[in-house]
Parts: sequence; C-alpha cells; structure tokens
Amino acid sequence: MAERPVFIPAPSSPELVREVFLPLQWHSGFAPVQKEKNVRALHAAAAAAGITRVLEVSTKSDSRRGQHLSAFYLKVAHPELGEIPLESAFQGSKAFERGGPFVDLYTVDARTAKKDGRLKESGRLVAFKFDGFTWPLDPKTAFYDFLYSRCIYPHRDWAVKLFEYGGFSDIEFNPWKSINCQARSIALFLSLLRRGQLDEAVASPSAFLRILTESRYRPQQREARPTAQLFDHE
Repeated sequence: MAERPVFIPAPSSPELVREVFLPLQWHSGFAPVQKEKNVRALHAAAAAAGITRVLEVSTKSDSRRGQHLSAFYLKVAHPELGEIPLESAFQGSKAFERGGPFVDLYTVDARTAKKDGRLKESGRLVAFKFDGFTWPLDPKTAFYDFLYSRCIYPHRDWAVKLFEYGGFSDIEFNPWKSINCQARSIALFLSLLRRGQLDEAVASPSAFLRILTESRYRPQQREARPTAQLFDHE
C-alpha cells in the first residue's frame, strides 16, 4: 500500500489549496503501464472519497490537458534568454551554501538540469535567485508556484475549463521526498483566479509572496515515511 495526495482548489478557504492524502495499492516499477495503473488506483480512491473528475497533471496523464500542464512542457519568460524550460529555470536559480545559482542550466533541457551534480554537491539550499529577485525558502513552494503561475497566466482564459475538475494529481510526486508539485501549483493558480487575485499575484514576486504570506498557504513536506510505504519502490 502507498499514500498519495490529491490537490483541490479552495478559493473560499485561507489555505487556498486542500491536500487530501489517499491510500492506494501501489504498482512498483518504472514502466509506463505501472504508472498508469497507479494513476487509476489513485483516482479510484479519490472517487470513493467523493472527489470526482480528478485530472492527472504529468507526462503520464491520459489527458492532453494534463500532459500540457506538466512542468516538463512549460516554459517561463527570461528577460535575456527568452522562453526557457520551467524546470531549468527552477533548478538553475537554486543558491546553496557553497555555490549557485548555476544559471548555465537555464539553457539546457529540463531533465539535464534536474540531474546536474552540482545541485547535490553544493551544501544546503539557502534561497532562489531569478531575474534580479531573491526568493526566501518560506513559503516553501512559493518560487516554484510563481514560475508555474507565470507560465499558465497567458492561457488563463483557457484555464477556466479546469474548474470542471474536482482535484488534481501528480503520480510522479512523492511527498516524502519532494515538496514542489505541479498538481498543487495548478490548484493554487485556479484558487487565485477564482478569487480575482491572479493578475496581482503574477505582476511581481513581491506581490506573489505577500498574497501567499497573508493566507494560510503553507505546504509541508512529509517528514516521516510510513512503515507501510518502506517497500514502495518507485
């Protein structure tokens, strides 16, 4: 057994996004068919919990919408380089105790950027630096959420179609290993859109941070992996 979250936009709540963790029978392995089984199992668990029409947001989604919302497809505007992969922007903006940001990663593909050895060899992460602004580490996902929101913002008229979904998932996201999640980011984007705060939020990093800080939006990484998931080989 394993446990994975579904992220639900909550525009009327101070938390902005509701995270619901659901148990599912996990299918180990890296083959696409295994990932697809896990997506179906998670969505079945969500339906049993009363959460209908969940959209998988990843390259493993069976929906073109979900695939195109994946961070590996999205590009963010850079003032000098033009549009660069979101994941490359995120990884290349990390500032560590002993190095970074490694802005050369802006010009490589997303998977190469994510696997760069310097990201694990430079000590503790202390901040993110992008386009002349230094992002703090709290709220924990603020920088990633900002990049994601900026990517989707030009398509906000199309994004209203996403209100038809009851929640969003990302089967690649393991909350015991990571904190940033594209499914959470799209749920946040929709909450800000519904609240009428999206234009203000994406206008500047300081405005985005202020809106999140004034809310109760505080994503937390799971700190202890349940015993039942010790054999969850992903």
